[in-house]
Amino acid sequence: MMKQYQVRRMKKGQSFCVRVPGSKSITNRALLLAAQSVGVCTLKGVLFSADSRTFLNCLQNLGFELTIREAQQEVTIIGTGGKIPNSTASIYVGSAGTAARFLTVFLAAAGGDYIVDASAQMRKRPMEPLIAALRKAGVEICCLEEEGHFPFQLHSAGIQVSEMTIDTTVSSQFASALMMSAALMKQGLTIHLTGGRVTGSYILMTLHMMHQFGIPVDLKEGVCKIPGGCHSTLEQYQIEPDVSAAGYFFAMAPLLQSCVLVQDVHLDSMQGDIRFLDICRQLGCRITDTSQGVQVDGRGVTEYHGIEVNMKDFSDQTLTLAAIAPFAQGETKITGIGHIRKQESDRLAVILTELQRMGIDCEEIPEEEGICIHGGTVQPSVVETYEDHRVAMAFALTGLRAGGITIDNPDCCAKTFEEYFRVLDELIDRIGEETDEAGEWTV
Repeated sequence: MMKQYQVRRMKKGQSFCVRVPGSKSITNRALLLAAQSVGVCTLKGVLFSADSRTFLNCLQNLGFELTIREAQQEVTIIGTGGKIPNSTASIYVGSAGTAARFLTVFLAAAGGDYIVDASAQMRKRPMEPLIAALRKAGVEICCLEEEGHFPFQLHSAGIQVSEMTIDTTVSSQFASALMMSAALMKQGLTIHLTGGRVTGSYILMTLHMMHQFGIPVDLKEGVCKIPGGCHSTLEQYQIEPDVSAAGYFFAMAPLLQSCVLVQDVHLDSMQGDIRFLDICRQLGCRITDTSQGVQVDGRGVTEYHGIEVNMKDFSDQTLTLAAIAPFAQGETKITGIGHIRKQESDRLAVILTELQRMGIDCEEIPEEEGICIHGGTVQPSVVETYEDHRVAMAFALTGLRAGGITIDNPDCCAKTFEEYFRVLDELIDRIGEETDEAGEWTV
């Protein structure tokens, strides 16, 4: 266990190649779809992290037969066609938002009597819109502490309605959860999606994966139709590398005038965070999709200017851009990110707090659900991570260039990328530290 991680400055102008773990979002969707399938399904490229292990533990507690080969990044699941073997289980979803939302709907659709609990962090995160929608569909949910939050008891004889409405504003995971479990319902389900992320990147990911698993689903103008009784018989599924994790390394290209290749990540990825490459391009990098993976070449970037970008559909990269924004000429304006207040931490407030601790001028733009960050000189700082993996990983980027940055509680990145700081150390050991006397590389 590391209490703190002192970020070393990385030598600029270098070329390197890295490999990132499998996608958390795809892994946990694949685990659910495989459990709902009929017969044996082997998942390859599985992410093993705090969130995915939580999901696996939940499936085991629900009675599913799993063969876990962590060294090979594989999991084999014997799907039961939507029936839960242990229909009176108690499960703990930890801090995993996907497990919390996806499994709650799965339990409701399959039927049974369950107790579902979560970590202190997840107990604070929103569940009320999903709970309200399930109650309206005839599912009995009794919240044991705060109304609309974990823990709760769930009793269901299955979801009997043929139409439901869900708001995507707070979390698109509510919609994805309903979409994936709807095929278990004999009558099928028509889902009316409302809110600002009806065609958001994670909903489109769910749609694409359902098609890959052979489940017919149609989404047009906010109406999603899934026929009933559709069970996947897919025997094998390959999980993409995590583009969210790749984003931290892509950001090193403009930040450190480096050439970065992330293995097996390609431009046709279904993950919305692939759009971070558009930002790298705006910052002056050249993007090439090679046979090995995407290469981002920032060796010609002598300086980069602040940009304005709406990151509503790839908001997991907000912290990444915020961490490199202090080194831009002018101001960086990020909009459409109001919903990140209700993620693992209040990420909008965290960005403001931590950058201001570093001496960077920044302010919230409430009317545009955004922030404005001004270029400046980064001062030494200890970054509080708020048990949020993305805070830890993103602000390490700031330290790679400025020095003097210490990450508090770096182990929180185990949620999605357990080896992140080990990978950083190996990179710096291999390509060298920046050692100029100024102690600050400014543009």
